[in-house]
Amino acid sequence: QVQLVESGGGLVQPGGSLRLSCAASGFSLDYYSVGWFRQAPGKEREGVSCITSSGDSTYYLDSVKGRFTISRDNAKKTVYLQMNSLKPEDTAVYYCARRRSDYCSSSNSPAGYNYWGQGTQVTVSS
Repeated sequence: QVQLVESGGGLVQPGGSLRLSCAASGFSLDYYSVGWFRQAPGKEREGVSCITSSGDSTYYLDSVKGRFTISRDNAKKTVYLQMNSLKPEDTAVYYCARRRSDYCSSSNSPAGYNYWGQGTQVTVSS
């Protein structure tokens, strides 16, 4: 069955970096866009980034532009989120998800995704 497994979260100081990985199985990653989302306590889940199947189109939430980079390695069936210059407000559980179709919407709503990983905690604190 379709599975997405996130890894790479942890505790990091402000200004630090983390790289999240999303390992896909049970389907061919080559044909799907994948997104990263995050959810902080008491807040709604928000779309952080998205990448199309070929990697030629991406989307970023305004607050992470210039700091986060999404990439993918279809041969390894993995999508990455490189997070630099982390801020305390980036603290959240981060999820990857498979989009229903192969494009990245400017709204990047969770409704456009139908398979989700279990999430990985990212905590930015001194």
